[in-house]
Amino acid sequence: MDDKPNPEVLNENSEHLFSFGVIADIQYADLEDGFNFQGTRRRYYRHSLLHLQGAIEDWNKESSTPCCVLQLGDIIDGYNAQYDASEKSLEVVMDTFKKLKVPVHHTWGNHEFYNFRREYLTHSKLNTKFLEDQIEHHPETMPSEDYYAYHFVPFPKFRFILLDAYDLSVLGVDQSSPKYQQCMKILKEHNPNAELNSPQGLSEPQFVQFNGGFSQEQLNWLNEVLTFSDKNQEKVVIVILPFEFWPYRGHCRMRGLSGEDRFGNVKGVIETAPDSQAFGTVHVYPDKMLLKGRGRVPDRIMNYKKEAGSAFHC
Repeated sequence: MDDKPNPEVLNENSEHLFSFGVIADIQYADLEDGFNFQGTRRRYYRHSLLHLQGAIEDWNKESSTPCCVLQLGDIIDGYNAQYDASEKSLEVVMDTFKKLKVPVHHTWGNHEFYNFRREYLTHSKLNTKFLEDQIEHHPETMPSEDYYAYHFVPFPKFRFILLDAYDLSVLGVDQSSPKYQQCMKILKEHNPNAELNSPQGLSEPQFVQFNGGFSQEQLNWLNEVLTFSDKNQEKVVIVILPFEFWPYRGHCRMRGLSGEDRFGNVKGVIETAPDSQAFGTVHVYPDKMLLKGRGRVPDRIMNYKKEAGSAFHC
C-alpha cells in the first residue's frame, strides 16, 4: 500500500462508488494542554473539539458527501473521570457531532472504559448498534448483547463490521464478575509485573491492562458474517481499534488482514497542533480505496485483493 497516491492511479478508474469519513482519538477534556504518558508528545485537550468541528464542516461541504463517518474510539480523555466531568465532556462532543449531516458509527476504546462502565456505554449515545444491518433468514449474523459489535451495508456488495476490541478486558466491568476474573487470569498469566499497565520485560507486550481482546463468542459471530459475505461476494471492511490485542482464543477466518491490507492507524486528533488537522475521507472505487487525509493523516491507496469476498480493515 502506497503512502501517497500516484495521480495516474487515481485517474485509472473514475467510477466513484461512495465515500466515508474517519477520525480517531479525539480525547476531548476541558483541560490545559498536557503530554502523553511518556512525556514526549503534547496533547491538546481543549483544541481537539475545534478539530472535530473543522472535520465536520469539511465533510458537510464535500461535493461527494460521505455516506457515514467512522469514529474510531477514545472520544473523550480518561482525565475526565478524575474531575467528575465524564458525562459533561461526552455531551459536549456528542452535541458537536449533531452538526454532521450523515450517520456516525462509534467504536469503543480504553478511554471510554476509563470514564464509563460497560453498562453505561450500552445505554449511551455511543452505542450505534441501531444502525446495524438485518440479514433476513440468517439469525446467526445477529450479534449478541454480550459484546458491542455489528455490521452494516453502506453500499451494495460492501459490508462494514465494527468489532468490540474490549470484549475481553478488565476495564469497565465489575471486579466480582466472571468476565473480570477470566481476563485478570489471562493478564497475570502473561504479565508478572506488579503494575499491569507496564509492558516492561514482557515477550508479549500486548498483555497490559489498557488493552483488550475478543471472546470466542464474538469470533464465532464474525466467522458467520464473513461466511455470509463470502457467499454473496461482498467486500468487507473491518473497523477495529488500532491497538495491540490479546491473542484470539480459537479460530477465526479473518483472511486478508495483513499489514498491506489496511489503512493503518489514523493519526489522533488529541496530539494534533492547532495549526493542523487529523481526519480523512475514504473514497471507494470498484478496484481500490483512496484515503484523502487532512493535516497529519497522509493520503493512501489500498488496492483490493483479486479474490472475491476479500476482507480488509481500517
